[in-house]
Order: sequence, then structure tokens, then C-alpha cells
Amino acid sequence: MLIIDKGKLTGFIRGDYSRGEIMKFYISTLGEFDIKVDGQSILRDSNRMYRIYKLFEYFLTFRNKKLLPETIIDNLLSDSESEDPKNMLRTQIFRLRKIINALIPKGELPEKYMNLNFTNGYYCLEIGENTIVDIDVFENLIQKGDKEREYDIESAIESYQNAISLYKGLYLSDNAYEVWLVPTRNYYQRLFLKTLNKYIDLLKRNEENEKIVNLCEKSLLIEPFEESIHIELIEALLKIGQNKSAMQHYEYALNMLEKELDAKPSAKFINYINIIQNYTSRNNDLDIEAINKSLEEELPEGAMYCSLEYFKFLFNLQKRKSKRNNEYDYLLSIMINSNNNKSINDVFSVLKKSLRKGDVFTSWNDNQILVMLHNVKENGTETIKERLTDNLINYTRINRNEIRLIFQPVSMENTIL
Repeated sequence: MLIIDKGKLTGFIRGDYSRGEIMKFYISTLGEFDIKVDGQSILRDSNRMYRIYKLFEYFLTFRNKKLLPETIIDNLLSDSESEDPKNMLRTQIFRLRKIINALIPKGELPEKYMNLNFTNGYYCLEIGENTIVDIDVFENLIQKGDKEREYDIESAIESYQNAISLYKGLYLSDNAYEVWLVPTRNYYQRLFLKTLNKYIDLLKRNEENEKIVNLCEKSLLIEPFEESIHIELIEALLKIGQNKSAMQHYEYALNMLEKELDAKPSAKFINYINIIQNYTSRNNDLDIEAINKSLEEELPEGAMYCSLEYFKFLFNLQKRKSKRNNEYDYLLSIMINSNNNKSINDVFSVLKKSLRKGDVFTSWNDNQILVMLHNVKENGTETIKERLTDNLINYTRINRNEIRLIFQPVSMENTIL
């Protein structure tokens, strides 16, 4: 945990201030919490000051607002075993005041920096003119950009760029989940995404697609699950002629969003494959041999894994073929009732090796896998069941009673797909 490093403060307070320079504190909250003087952090690690640290973050979040002691106790000390939480709060605030007072240069009024006072039954952390909080700068730059975009696009781009550069991650990201943090954290996350979209729109007007690519790649390091950023990146890659990179990123993002979010991406994102293909083929008509060559790709050995959305497409296509050609295709559901987090990945590896090259499988949820088996011979399902069960037991950490396999003809009506 973090507390003030008095050794680092000494030089700033005694030196810079004595030369008549105004010392200012810069507090970072967008990402990891930090306090800096002249660009240098004045914090150091300490596990003993955890509650004081959290108390300071709480007051900072609700700075310049009146707070009842009971409200603070409910939010910060509800899990405490203390028989007198009010006295515990007073003790912690006394210690926090000592830390804050240690920051203030000699001869300066606390009101110009930070002042934690208690008036008429309320606590309040007042932030003065010599303490800069990044979220205040962040919002001011956004408001400035919103005004400038009406008459000066270049100035608006600069304001938005400066605002975006301040967002290093979720508000107080190094703090564990706290209920009181959620509204503020969500507010600044939404504000960042809205501003990012406005910034990208202005860059589009100037056709600065290289900048958009760079901006989106950096933003995805902070917000990897934001679908709109993936779309903007793919679109910008297409416009600078990086069609292959656009397709690679689309496939990566589709797979990542499906696995990590436990829900399929939006129809807009899924259908973006058509935009990529249309963009690639525009003004580039090919003969049938060239088309065939461009469609070919090296097929993996054994069964093929695909996204759930693509599996649905293949399933419904095969269902129509099975009815027309009397083919014996089966949908296989494999349910794994195991608490082992690595079991599904182990199962994927076994399936790739145990099934045929024409078979396809996908993940339905964390515990269930769907397999489409093509042209299964008479009584072939029993053979497949025995082979898969044996391989799963032998090559994974799954027990026999944790595996359940169900076969259903693809041509059957009312399947789950």
C-alpha cells in the first residue's frame, strides 16, 4: 500500500518554496493512484497504512462535499470488528490529517493545498488552488474540446488528445472492488469512451487514419473489451490498405469477445466480416482460379474449432444438406461438470486429435462444447462416444462421472441451434 515519503518531500518543501516558487501537488486517479511534486512521486509502499490510504481515496472521491461520519463508517468500516467504529474513524482521520499537514509547505495556508475539516457534524476534504487532480483537468479539457469543435477542429483535436492521454485506466484501478467507487469509476469510463469517439470522428474528417490506428491500439490496452474501438481500428486499417491486418484483428477480436464476455458480440460487429470482404474485393476482380487460390488456407490436422456464430451458420447449412442427401450427420453435446478451470482447454486439445478433419466444434458455454459430426456410419456414435470418453479420461484431469455425451441427428427439428 502507499503512504507519503517524507524523505522525498523535504527537498521540495524546503528548497523550491524558499526560492519563491509555488509548489504544487498533482494527484493521479485515472489508473493507479499517485501524488507527484515536480513530476516525482512522493509515495512509498506500506501495508500498515491500508485503511488510511483507502480513507484518503474516499475523501478525494467526494472532495469538497460534506460527509456524515455515519456514511463514511457504512462505506469503509462496515466489516470492522471494532466495538466503537466512530472512535476508530476519528483515530484514522487524525492520522490522515497528520499526513496531509506534512505535505503543506511551511508558512502556507492548508486551504491552498488540502484541508480536512470537521464543521457542524460533517467532514469535508477541501482541495485548494495548489493541488491539481487529474479528473478535474480531464473534464476541463473535454469541455474545452466540445466548445472548440464548433469553430476550430485542430484545437478541438489537441484538447481531446490531451484529455485521452490522461486516462491511464479505470478510476483508482489499484483499489479493490468497493461499492462506493462504482458510480464514479463508471462515470469516467463512459466519459473516456465518449471523448474517444468524438476524437476519432474529428480525425476521420481529416482522413488521419494512421493516427486512428495508433489511437485505437493504445486504447485497447486500457479497454480491451470495448467493441466500438475494435470496429474503428478495423475500419482504419482497411482505409490505409492493411486488409490482411484488418481480417486478422477481426478474427482475434471476435474470438476474444466471445470467450471473455460469455456472450456473443453485436450483430454489427459479427457482420463486419462482409465489410472487410467487400473492401478487399473492391476494384479487384479476380478470375475463378485466383479466387479459388485466395480462398484456400492450410487446414489443421483433425477437427476444426470455430466461433459459435460461424458454427451456427455451418450447422444450418449442413442441416439443409442432410435433409436433401439423406446424410447421417450428428450434433454432439459434450458436458463437462468439472471445477478444474483448465479442463475446457484440455478438452479442446483432445477433440482436435480425436475427431476427423471434416468435424467442427465450438464452445457453447464454460461447461459445454458442441461438435458437428459429418457422415457418421451406422452405430458409429457408440464408437465415437467410447473413443472420446477414453481419450478425455486418459489425457485430461476429468473423471468419467464428470463427462456426459449426447448425440442428436442434425436433420432433427427443434435442436438448440
